[in-house]
Amino acid sequence: MPLRDSFPVIDDRRFANLMDEARARIPRYTPEWTDHGESDPGIVLVELFAWLAEMQLYRMAQVPALNYLKFLELIGVELTPATPATTHLVFPVSPSHDQPTVIVPAKTQVASATPGADGPILFEIDQSLTAIRTPLLSLQADEGLTFRDLSAQNAEATTRFRPFGPAAIRDNALMLGFGEELPPATLRLRVWTPSAVAGRPTLTCFAATPTTVATRLAWECWNGREWQDLTLLKDDSGAFTRDGDILLVGPPSGTMVSSALGAVADARFWLRARIATPGYEQAPECLLIRTNTIAATQAETLEFETLGGSNGEVDQVLRLRDAPVLAGSLLLEVDEGSGYAPWTEVPDFFGSGPDDPHFVLNRTTGEVRFGDGGASGGGGRVPVANARNPANVRARSYRVGGGRRGNVAAGTLTALQSSVRGLDAAAITNPFAASGGADEESLDNAIKRAPRALKTRERAVTAEDFEELATRAGNIARAKALPLFHPQFPGIEIPGVVSVIVVPNIDDPAPQPATGTLATVCAYLNERRLLTTEVHVLGPTYRTVRILAQLVAEDTADLAEIKASVLDNLTLYFDPIKGGEDSDPSLPIGDADRNGTGWPFGGDIYWSLLYRRLLMPGVRRVASLTIEVDGESCPVCTDVPVPDGVLLTSGAHDISVDYEVLQ
Repeated sequence: MPLRDSFPVIDDRRFANLMDEARARIPRYTPEWTDHGESDPGIVLVELFAWLAEMQLYRMAQVPALNYLKFLELIGVELTPATPATTHLVFPVSPSHDQPTVIVPAKTQVASATPGADGPILFEIDQSLTAIRTPLLSLQADEGLTFRDLSAQNAEATTRFRPFGPAAIRDNALMLGFGEELPPATLRLRVWTPSAVAGRPTLTCFAATPTTVATRLAWECWNGREWQDLTLLKDDSGAFTRDGDILLVGPPSGTMVSSALGAVADARFWLRARIATPGYEQAPECLLIRTNTIAATQAETLEFETLGGSNGEVDQVLRLRDAPVLAGSLLLEVDEGSGYAPWTEVPDFFGSGPDDPHFVLNRTTGEVRFGDGGASGGGGRVPVANARNPANVRARSYRVGGGRRGNVAAGTLTALQSSVRGLDAAAITNPFAASGGADEESLDNAIKRAPRALKTRERAVTAEDFEELATRAGNIARAKALPLFHPQFPGIEIPGVVSVIVVPNIDDPAPQPATGTLATVCAYLNERRLLTTEVHVLGPTYRTVRILAQLVAEDTADLAEIKASVLDNLTLYFDPIKGGEDSDPSLPIGDADRNGTGWPFGGDIYWSLLYRRLLMPGVRRVASLTIEVDGESCPVCTDVPVPDGVLLTSGAHDISVDYEVLQ
């Protein structure tokens, strides 16, 4: 229930109540006043005062939005700024480039091929990339006695494949074939895995005892006679068990020799990852392996922007030219007479001394606030005015961006905005959709969140704590915590385990979180969980509901309009984000009050409530009604149970509408 619904009502009297009360008092205080008709001048005055009193009572019962914000600030709750989407980009090098490598600088920008309503959607890479010219042409699994060509599966991002075969035993290997010799530079491989248990995206965040993958891989290259060891710098993929980057040091020039090996008839320059120490609980699966990939964020970097000058006053506020600002990206400098020096961003001045060079940033508005030097018991130094440099406050750099518009689909980031010689600009893309972008939090959401924030105190102890914190971690619409539930052992209660189901806030009839979203929620909960708690974050399980109904319409009703309204009503009713009993289909599409809180996790389908939903304006009666769940018909006039933690999504409803047939 919204916080505003629980506020005490100061006075619920209205005009009619005030008039009745006034008329009742007239005989007691002025018995000589006997004409109480509306034409009496005294009654006219009473009506005037009753009308003014009603307006005053109404205003007293309303608290402006500004006061809401002040109350939230008082308890330390602020509107969450917009967050940017993230993805990984592939930067192929042109085959005709005269160098074996190309340095792609940090902050290189790539935009969507089709601009959004607010202009192009820009993504910047977070760090520099050394891209290699030689392409990855072949992929095969060495399973000991046989070789399995995986090149076709790796060409797309939809088919799973096992890089070490179904057994993944000692000395099984994944072989990568390149079109030319690898340069003696850092080689970056990106691995994408399904990360799913029972068909749903799942990520094990952490356990009571930290665990690592026991498998050790040996990376080697083929020199024409034998496999030669390579140096592994980093393996974030956990030996191909999760999404991550693998960094290798390329072999010295002249080491690799082109050969035809295994199931690939064409000569290739081979690299392989061999299982030196087995330890997989089950053979890993992959979706895609690519070279020349780097993480990118929906953001734009702005540099050397002058904010203004310090005037020596306390609590001075300056403003950046653009917003919202990404967390931790603002590098602010102040010239107090000895040249520009960096200042430090802090969340508030409570822990700042009077001489500390600190500032507070409002990321949503771009406001930069300085301290008062302890003048009113606060903290933070007051910047000294500089007569030789009146505009002595500048942003050396900061990044702006964020919003749901950044959650672009796979293959849409193809327009290179920066000039980088040697890249094959036509082949740049994002193999998977961007995720994690969220708009600025609304005031209504902040009002609902405030009491829960006070309750959790940034600690995940109860199931409600996990749900509340998970929704704060990223672009999450809903969350459901299942204590004692382990995704790999359903039906068995395991002490110390909590599984958190998260539903991303995206426009999809059955939204599933991306791996990046799961990782974001995991990282957020990791800082707030109990030390002995094992947490898993996973996507929801859906059951498809299909309604088959025959409706009889009023004689004056429009059959097509009724059918469209009923289909829209059913789609809204079962929606995992906007549906539920509190949704109101009578309101126009786009009205915020039309949406509900989403179909409840494990919420049963009640026959009587569904029947009532079909009785739209213009519908005389329901002639027949059948409920299908996952293609199976349910008994008539019987409630349909839904397992705990399961959500519903609408299928292709079959609704027929006709007039009453006269006998």
